[in-house]
Amino acid sequence: MRRHLKKKTVALAVLLVIGGLYFVGHSDFLLGLGRSQEPVPNELKWQAERLISNESWVEQGDFLPFNISYQLLAGAPFTQQRFLAVGLSSVKRTKGTYLISTLQSLFSQSSPEERSSMVVVVLLAEFDVRWRVYTTKEIKTAFSSELEQGQLVVIHVPEEFYPPLTGLKRNFNDAPDRVSFRSKQNVDYSFLIHYSAGLGKYYLQLEDDVSSAKNFLSTIKLRINEQNTKKTTWAMLEFSVLGYIGKLYKSAHLPLLARFLFLFYQEMPCDWLMTHFRLVMTQKDTILFKPSLFQHMGTFSSFQGTYNKLKDKDFEEGLYSNPVADVYTNMSTYQKNYPKLAWEAGEGFFWGRSPEKGTYLTVVFKDPTVVTGISIETGSGGKDLLEAAQVELGHDVIDSGKEEKTCKTFQLLGQLENGRLELQGIDKKHGSASSCLRILVTAGQKDWVIIKKIRISTS
Repeated sequence: MRRHLKKKTVALAVLLVIGGLYFVGHSDFLLGLGRSQEPVPNELKWQAERLISNESWVEQGDFLPFNISYQLLAGAPFTQQRFLAVGLSSVKRTKGTYLISTLQSLFSQSSPEERSSMVVVVLLAEFDVRWRVYTTKEIKTAFSSELEQGQLVVIHVPEEFYPPLTGLKRNFNDAPDRVSFRSKQNVDYSFLIHYSAGLGKYYLQLEDDVSSAKNFLSTIKLRINEQNTKKTTWAMLEFSVLGYIGKLYKSAHLPLLARFLFLFYQEMPCDWLMTHFRLVMTQKDTILFKPSLFQHMGTFSSFQGTYNKLKDKDFEEGLYSNPVADVYTNMSTYQKNYPKLAWEAGEGFFWGRSPEKGTYLTVVFKDPTVVTGISIETGSGGKDLLEAAQVELGHDVIDSGKEEKTCKTFQLLGQLENGRLELQGIDKKHGSASSCLRILVTAGQKDWVIIKKIRISTS
């Protein structure tokens, strides 16, 4: 892969390291001057050049010119492509603010190795210079280390580069102010994606009010590798079912995506446009992974501060690391709530009729596994709890004679309390690899039982 930066970028990067940020005093960069007599706070910024990758044919020539001037508000331009670029756009909200929390979640849920493999790009897409100055100061205070290490970049695009945002087509009979809001949002994402195109091998689109799952980058790498082994093309992988959250693209497609969003900015919302783009890029079906890696945490929308209670029901904050396994039970299963649903990622669960003493749910690992932690959750809303059961690890897989497998011997780990069990450091007492995990009912109950979630961590 050939990559290059214009010489001006390198020169500016050197100036940044030696002398700090320089103030650009050109009138075309100072929003508000000439339009208002009110004094505005000084905004430290400089003109930023994009890191360009030749992966896309669009970037190999001047076929589809897309001339935008970016202002760098914080962070240093990075001259080497990383594995993942994460992009999010933020504007001033009338109620609530979530940007700092979103960034804290992204970095705190990532290991040092993961942080060194990604760069987060924040587009402050608000035209109010006071808000930008205040927000930039907040980011510099909270994330000085990430800015210095090239893991975080904050940019802005002046209003003069935006197309008309009023008097637009009222498709779907939306109110004019909503049309203006979603149309500007499309342009915001277009500019953000265009800037980020060369920064990572892959690009992840987020919103500014989300929380992240533990080690989300490692999970994304795993899913990409799995997908790339298949003989099908893909344009977008989804790690959340909500909006424009957790959508992953190849960097080679970003120049086209940026122009696509820009060309059709006033036609429909961005999450509808992204579906059309996926289809145009010949990916017919949605590729959605569970559990979701990102959760919407905002309470109030960035549009007029309206209440927004959207939540992704498939989100799990902890890293899902269950190995491949078969799951068996001799409890009576209700409808299609099969035992394996408690083991697999997602919203499914096992639902069984009144369990008797001695009945079980057994997980048989495909390969022997060193178990370090276990989390088991039963019941729903305080009902259908598994009242009396013990959890065991097993060794030496055998056939049970009922088209099932089990283990020859089992070792007790602990008892469920209030329908739950949480154990860590299991490998310190049971260091050898195990082949089974069994939940054994120790006393019958009249109530039905829901085994909602079985999760393990391994070494």
